[in-house]
Amino acid sequence: MELGPGPCALPPAAGTAAGSAVPAAAGGPCAEMLQVAEEAFRGGNFELAAEIYGSELAGLPQPERGLCLRRADALARAGRMAEALDAYGAAARLGRLRPEELRELAESFALSIRDKELHLPPWGSGGSGGGGAEGEGLGDPACCRPPELFACPLCRRLLCEPVTLHCGHTHCRRCAEPGDCGRCHRPRRPADTTPAAAAPPPPAARLRVNVVLGNLLHKWFGAESRARRLRAEGDALRERQELPAALEKYNQALEMASCKCSLIAQRAELCTSMKNYQQALHDAEVLCRSKPHWPAGHYVKAKALSGLERTEEALKEFLYCVALNPEWSSMKKEAQKIMCEMFFPAFENVHDSLTAPFSSRTSHTRLKPAFLSSINTQSAVEDSSVAGSSKDTVFRLTKTPSQESDVFRSTDSPVSHHVLDLYFEDNKKSLGAILSSLPGVGLKRKLSNDMRDLQSLDVPNKIPKKDADVLPENAIITSGEVPTTLVDASDFECSLCMRLFYEPVTTPCGHTFCLKCLERCLDHNPHCPLCKEKLSEFLASRTYKKTVLTEELIVRYLPEELSERKKVYEEEMKELSNLNKDVPIFVCTMAFPTIPCPLHVFEPRYRLMIRRCMETGTKQFGMCLADELKGVLSHGQRDGYNTANIEYLEDKKVEGPEYEELVRLHDSVYDQAVAWFTSLKDNMKVQILNHFGSMPGKEPEPQSNPSGPAWYWWLLAVLPLENRAQLAILAMTSLKDRLIAIRRVLIFVTRKRPR
Repeated sequence: MELGPGPCALPPAAGTAAGSAVPAAAGGPCAEMLQVAEEAFRGGNFELAAEIYGSELAGLPQPERGLCLRRADALARAGRMAEALDAYGAAARLGRLRPEELRELAESFALSIRDKELHLPPWGSGGSGGGGAEGEGLGDPACCRPPELFACPLCRRLLCEPVTLHCGHTHCRRCAEPGDCGRCHRPRRPADTTPAAAAPPPPAARLRVNVVLGNLLHKWFGAESRARRLRAEGDALRERQELPAALEKYNQALEMASCKCSLIAQRAELCTSMKNYQQALHDAEVLCRSKPHWPAGHYVKAKALSGLERTEEALKEFLYCVALNPEWSSMKKEAQKIMCEMFFPAFENVHDSLTAPFSSRTSHTRLKPAFLSSINTQSAVEDSSVAGSSKDTVFRLTKTPSQESDVFRSTDSPVSHHVLDLYFEDNKKSLGAILSSLPGVGLKRKLSNDMRDLQSLDVPNKIPKKDADVLPENAIITSGEVPTTLVDASDFECSLCMRLFYEPVTTPCGHTFCLKCLERCLDHNPHCPLCKEKLSEFLASRTYKKTVLTEELIVRYLPEELSERKKVYEEEMKELSNLNKDVPIFVCTMAFPTIPCPLHVFEPRYRLMIRRCMETGTKQFGMCLADELKGVLSHGQRDGYNTANIEYLEDKKVEGPEYEELVRLHDSVYDQAVAWFTSLKDNMKVQILNHFGSMPGKEPEPQSNPSGPAWYWWLLAVLPLENRAQLAILAMTSLKDRLIAIRRVLIFVTRKRPR
């Protein structure tokens, strides 16, 4: 955009005397110029933003704190760190500097680390080491993660004591205890159907380990599974504050684990909780050397260094955490707190409410001699043309040949020759230590006494050296691939049908069966077929969910066996869906086409029969009288219920004069039936209507339905006839003969009706 002349014009180009800058209008900052600066800042042109803010500040009779802060933010984003600190110091003199006001400074440090030292793509680019959710940095590194199938949906670690919830998903038992499923977010047990039945969730002890999956984990990932269990036991002890016992469990787990990174990080956290900071630092340094791009390693190192009151080094590690995971806001806040109390203690800017364990930090106004000796400064007497004073102290940030990049180098003037003011000299020393410890700066720094102590530190007896010496960069855990020699179809065998699981379902007691096999057993009694535990609640839900993990394992590792098992199942379903041969027969009572026949199915064999009718999709079965099986070609049994080979009856259709005669007969009998039903007593009509419903209307075309008009089947069910008489009429294949038979019955019942 172009800016015209006037009080809001841009400041003169670099090199122009400061006194020639255009003064701000009315003694205050120009709103239009501030807007330009903000737009430049948002657009990433931090140099321009810093120049505008500086120009506006120069035109003010008194400095404005907000402008000082905005200029400091712009300078920090531009990489001009020393100048930024001057600007932050100016703001601090005008009012107490708060840690949250150093957000841009912390992010700028982290951004430089990410680019110059870690060589990672910019934030938000989606590349390696990109942003993540808050706390994501504490997740296990890739080398320690189990295959996706065997990872708990909540902790993302190898399943430990796997329990299968009502929804069919499997979790570690400890992860499943608090509440909902980590995948589908459903309650871990079925919801009650009525408010009155509401009850608290079962105690954790009732969550049973999935026997099949537990055995597979032990067989396929023996050492890793045992290490995972020891780790879980250590976690439980740690929650109960039994810290020495928890440490022992972690050490035992480390002896078995193939990848030790996440375990060492967890042990370092535990040691920090036990205030054994040297031990924690030893573990953390191993992690940072072996996994420099893993945020958790730098996190545990920062905590250990903070416990040792080596705050400057802790700041560097917090900035590493932010560089690796820009969304890790808690680490960003810790870095801001440290910078606030380190860089500006002379202005009473030490934060009051630091969170543990960082609240115990001492003030940095009196720096340790060992720390001061590590600062590479040059006190030189310069002529007035260099710094304006022969007594100024010059800090030179020199680079070694191997460190070509200076993360604090400005694009226009090197920080290595920047002259800082005398009033800020003490704080510059802290800054020099920080800059020297950050990657890419290259200050020639001698090891402090603490660092020498650390390098000569003997590993405590409770930490096996083989765990803490070095970690392979590309370690692969044994659970990465399952050897084919360990995969056995018998491990996935249903104990009821002795075949490969098909639609596996796990009961609350931890046993797994084929869905159809389990349903058949529960038809007989509500107990587990193996352990005999009562499954009334499980049975009441009537929504048995397949065990997702078991089915996925079969699909991946036993595809051929599953194909054969599926073929057998489909053949069974095809046989069951045949509506001519071996059709299911419910021996019960007489049923008529289109007329509802209420049934109470309680026998297990008939529950199985009806369930199969629904599963095959036919939704059909036959019914006959209990005394004999008439009207079938042959009969037999399947799994306890009757079957029969049948043929279907269909009314013979007529045409011409015969059809006209049929229509007259049909209308006449229908009117006669209506008259009979109308003449019944009210109480009798109510009973009939409640049981059979209303009488269907007369159809305009009597032969439109292959089974005949619906109204006379309703009438046949209502008329007071014996089953044999009803069966004789039902078996007729002539609509005319059936209408004549019904007319005779109506005449008979009308005459016999008591007057």
